[in-house]
Amino acid sequence: MNYPDKKISALVITFNEMGYIEKCIQSIEFADEIIVVDSYSTDGTYEYLLDHPKVQVIQHPFENFTLQKSFALQQATNDWVLFTDADEVVPESLKNEILETTADSNSSAAYWFYRKFMFAGVPLRFSGWQTDKNYRLFRKSKAHFTDKKIVHETLIVDGECGILKEKLIHYCYKNYEDYKGKMLRYGRLKAKEDFYREKRFNYFYFILKPAWKFFNHYILRFGILDGKKGVTICYLNALGDFERYRELKQLEKKNELVYYLLMP
Repeated sequence: MNYPDKKISALVITFNEMGYIEKCIQSIEFADEIIVVDSYSTDGTYEYLLDHPKVQVIQHPFENFTLQKSFALQQATNDWVLFTDADEVVPESLKNEILETTADSNSSAAYWFYRKFMFAGVPLRFSGWQTDKNYRLFRKSKAHFTDKKIVHETLIVDGECGILKEKLIHYCYKNYEDYKGKMLRYGRLKAKEDFYREKRFNYFYFILKPAWKFFNHYILRFGILDGKKGVTICYLNALGDFERYRELKQLEKKNELVYYLLMP
């Protein structure tokens, strides 16, 4: 299947992604360039990417997701950008839809992708993820990441947006400790975001938010229908919220200590 010359830059950010990154890179090899920004992986990810003939890998220190993705976006030489996470895979059907979309002169400025979540190789059908979607394909000239968020980065788009029909495959859960670590890291980054925006810790949110997250995803979003997988995912997602407010309390304590030490 041939398409007009509409070049695509595929971008990925990584840190210790062996076991994920191989399938991701293989699935985006149709792009005209693949740029990976690695935050000094220690598990062989960097070496794997360095040896890959179709990948340009750049090491850059990680501060937060927004800054890292903004840095990666600056490296792209083409206007069309396909941004995937290291644990995401573009299936053949989605690849064809991407190529058709970028070849269309009437295409929108950016496109949402729905995602199919995989739990240790098995589809996760509910647990709050069934309506999840993210911007993954957009024109660099028409979009940028807002600096108001440092986790769950948000794309600001100047122009019309569309939604692709085919789903991106997201291998969100490799094992318990891996996913737990991911949720804890997200929680701490979210706490920093709250702290910088001067949101104050309170025990009401500390107790209610994690409980609500579990109830919402497990009961209202039908996580119960995912069986044991649903219990695990909903618990760990709630744990991320718990860590968010625990870390926010710690940041406030540190800030108060610094304030008193600096008082004349």
